[in-house]
Amino acid sequence: MNFAADIKSSLVQPHFVVSGNGVNQPIESMPGINRQSVDVLCETIASDMALGITAHMLFAVVDHHEKDSTASKASHPDMPLQQAIAQLKQKYGGDIVIMTDVCLCTATDHGHCGIVHNHEIDNDLTIPELCKIALSHASAGADYVSASDMMDGRVKAIRHTLEEAGFTNTGILSYSVKYASAFYGPFRDAASSSPTFGDRGSHQMDIRSGYDEAILEAVSDEGEGADIIMVKPAMTYLDVVRQVADAVARPVAVYNVSGEYSMVMSSTSDEESTASLVREIFHSFKRAGADIIVSYHARAAVAGNWLD
Repeated sequence: MNFAADIKSSLVQPHFVVSGNGVNQPIESMPGINRQSVDVLCETIASDMALGITAHMLFAVVDHHEKDSTASKASHPDMPLQQAIAQLKQKYGGDIVIMTDVCLCTATDHGHCGIVHNHEIDNDLTIPELCKIALSHASAGADYVSASDMMDGRVKAIRHTLEEAGFTNTGILSYSVKYASAFYGPFRDAASSSPTFGDRGSHQMDIRSGYDEAILEAVSDEGEGADIIMVKPAMTYLDVVRQVADAVARPVAVYNVSGEYSMVMSSTSDEESTASLVREIFHSFKRAGADIIVSYHARAAVAGNWLD
């Protein structure tokens, strides 16, 4: 089967949103990807929309002086991420699909995905903060709030929060199957979200775990109200993608993560060789059962007609 047209409609382009004006800062470890202030981001997305890329995932990059132990600024309506959502929805309405990252790591001074209590991530203390962030994104106009934190029970709690506030049409994309992977390094540089101590092994999945845990996590989140089930990373877990796609009724997304992106970019010296690798990778995602592909390659792949 030729997946080219299907792949194009499946692509989601990620973006990193920072404060300020006129900011368009290249990310050294991710060639071609920049941190952008809201004004520049809106121009970039206008170009993407003209290419036919209508789905976008936004990540907040929070200034160091605004970080604290509970990520309190992440839910403020005047933050750049919330401003970007509102401006983009005002301009494009239903023609754009905006997905937003819901996690604490980019806004905590310790860099962890949850509230730290007694030197450990406290699942139950974290969930209310995640709900505040999700609600602020929904209030700004996000189409999907994307829970990337991996706390237990957060999908159910976010769903309840959204329903109570009247956001019955806001979807939840759950990072249901997210491994404690070595492929996240460039992203943590880009989003300034590296932990200041320890790691994320307490809540992200062991890379050695089998299919049963992945299916359990996916089915559980589906039951709690997730609209899209994510497997992350993508390339090294295609077998898991297939198992999850067979186990759930919801669409399955894959995240072609920063380390995978940088690995491709560092191994190619011209557009033709990059296009060949990306084409092969994207088709493997589709064969494995992915309905949605979040990838930093999305823009270049569409602009360069790399998918055929």
